[in-house]
Amino acid sequence: MNDDADALAHAGAHADQRAAAPRRFTRTAIVLHWLIALLLLGQLAFGWLVLQDIPRNTPGRGFWVNQHKSVGLVIGLLILLRIYWRLRHRPPPPLPMPAWQRRAASASHLALYICMVLMPLSGYLGSNFSKYGIKLFNTVQLAPWGSDNKAIYAFFNQTHAVTATVLALLIAVHVLAVAKHMWIDRDDLLARMWLR
Repeated sequence: MNDDADALAHAGAHADQRAAAPRRFTRTAIVLHWLIALLLLGQLAFGWLVLQDIPRNTPGRGFWVNQHKSVGLVIGLLILLRIYWRLRHRPPPPLPMPAWQRRAASASHLALYICMVLMPLSGYLGSNFSKYGIKLFNTVQLAPWGSDNKAIYAFFNQTHAVTATVLALLIAVHVLAVAKHMWIDRDDLLARMWLR
């Protein structure tokens, strides 16, 4: 008899927690999510489709490289703000799904955050082991605090490039997962991260 009462109390407590939990992400979290998503997609496209085609050691390249670095720094700060906000505000409870899907979703979100931190960080660190440093939006020179070291620069530059590729793949998986929830599961996953 006691076991039944305990089970009912436990189920009731979970129901109360679900009722108290928010059904959607906060407006700030939603705005940061979409703003960072658009900026990241723009940076990835610019880095692969435009920056690679500008010849090295030309005056025009320096301008565009500094724009890329500057936007990367802004994205890095927005990502830190997003992480801070996420740690301070409770997200909505996960939607009902098999345990393996929940674990896969958690792992892919963690991997996304790691890449989102690592990509701008490696770009910033690499810039500080180059004689050029960063000219913030081509106006304010941020002198490098590291030495002009080609080996260290190459390491961070390679890390930046590999992380960009991994991030692009994770974004593709993320979009496919959202599409599955929309068209196969037909649940309200996207509505929780959409401004109404």
